Amino acid sequence: MRFNFFKPKTKATEADTLNYEGALAWKMDPKAELYAATVTASLQNTFYQTAGARLERLQELVAQNEPEFVAKLAVYARTKMNLRSVPLVLLVELAHRHRGDNLVSRAVAQTLQRVDEITELLAYYQLRNGRQGTKKLNRLSKQLQRGVALAFNRFDAYQFAKYNRAAEVKLRDALFLVHPQPKDQRQQAVFHQIASNTLPTPYTWETELSALGQQPFADKEARDQAFRAKWEELIDSGRLGYMALLRNLRNILEAQVSDAHIRKVCQTLASPLAVQKAKQLPFRFLAAYREVKGLASADVSRVLSALEEAVQHSIRNLPGFSGEQKVVVACDVSGSMQMPVSARSKVMLYDIGLLLGMLLQHKCERVISGMFGDTWKTINLPKGQVLANVQELYRKAGEVGYSTNGFLVIKDLRQRKVKADKIMLFTDCQLWNSTGNNTSLAHEWKQYKALYPCARLYLFDLAGHGTTPLSLEQDDVFLISGWSDKVFEVLQAIENGGNALAEVEKTEID
Repeated sequence: MRFNFFKPKTKATEADTLNYEGALAWKMDPKAELYAATVTASLQNTFYQTAGARLERLQELVAQNEPEFVAKLAVYARTKMNLRSVPLVLLVELAHRHRGDNLVSRAVAQTLQRVDEITELLAYYQLRNGRQGTKKLNRLSKQLQRGVALAFNRFDAYQFAKYNRAAEVKLRDALFLVHPQPKDQRQQAVFHQIASNTLPTPYTWETELSALGQQPFADKEARDQAFRAKWEELIDSGRLGYMALLRNLRNILEAQVSDAHIRKVCQTLASPLAVQKAKQLPFRFLAAYREVKGLASADVSRVLSALEEAVQHSIRNLPGFSGEQKVVVACDVSGSMQMPVSARSKVMLYDIGLLLGMLLQHKCERVISGMFGDTWKTINLPKGQVLANVQELYRKAGEVGYSTNGFLVIKDLRQRKVKADKIMLFTDCQLWNSTGNNTSLAHEWKQYKALYPCARLYLFDLAGHGTTPLSLEQDDVFLISGWSDKVFEVLQAIENGGNALAEVEKTEID
């Protein structure tokens, strides 16, 4: 549980008109900055900020925004962007400042989508209020308490048992704290099991494999046969969820399951319905792809092809790009982008930029793609593949160096007189000029717009540091933030005259 171990640190200082590299920057307004910080937050240290500084900035931004917007953003981030921990921070911070109506309770009930989010919410509440020990949670905000109680009614016995884990704030603690009213006799019985610690051990792939691992075996061959049979049983059962399947592809391949079971795995991975239902962030597919790519198995190629299909299904509907439009996709691979998205992930921020860029490249008919660091380099890659293209870009990343000279993208297009309709920069927005001359992205864009007035510049902010390298109030410059394929829905909204914040405002609090 993220908030069971997180310890805030000292807040970093920020200049109003300079980014972290000391370059001229434009500060976002509080609403836009809160949105960007929310959909890009990992609540861990980044290249420029400590986790504590980022958390403190989130707290400040919640205080600067209207309560209804904060509530809508929490629901939007969880239900649309598929984020988990940051929406809980927003809810607790909202409850800390807002009273007098049921806005908090409704937002909490709508945001909590999994049982373990109940206990994680309470763990952060305890951390936020500086309380030690779960007994001191009894002064919980009334509206937060009511929202959690309503969330209890959403889950069944299996879901409660699956997430009934040992942690500082346990499910039993939450039950005693919020006193949910059971919706029927069956749920009353489940609540009694939670209270008495008698929830039955659920049938999950974790419990099945854990039980098998504790059994004695005559030799390695017997053990391997047992695990092969267990993986085949789990695949046949249909109880191995999509995310569990992604995370265990290496184990399944190394267990050498049968050809028939590999076919089932690939069919599930590549199923459009399964992809849509699973709501996985795109980088999960990339992580799985990398995990199995180097295995010495005859089945790897089929699995890689299934993963390619899966990630392409995730953005099958991307309107707004007609065949005659020319699009430039430029990915920032600077040193500050080489930070993992979470403490346990091998996927870095610039991987997300490469992946989102290649997803966009896959959907566009006329596209120029490349990377920038010290230099800008166009790299032509075939359509029809996404993950393989990311790997190729990843292999070439060092060829452009590790500075953040995004202005070179626009300068190159201007000097070569390339008329582009849309220019997409996937970056952490901490752009500067390491070449020693006085030009900048803002300067180059003004010159480019003078040549091609209909061109549009889109900054895909992958870090949410609160500044942009040029003004968003003129010259057709737009900011889109986040790691999810849902950023393309925001792109569509912009094409239709809206913006990212308008998408949040549409969120309804039931």
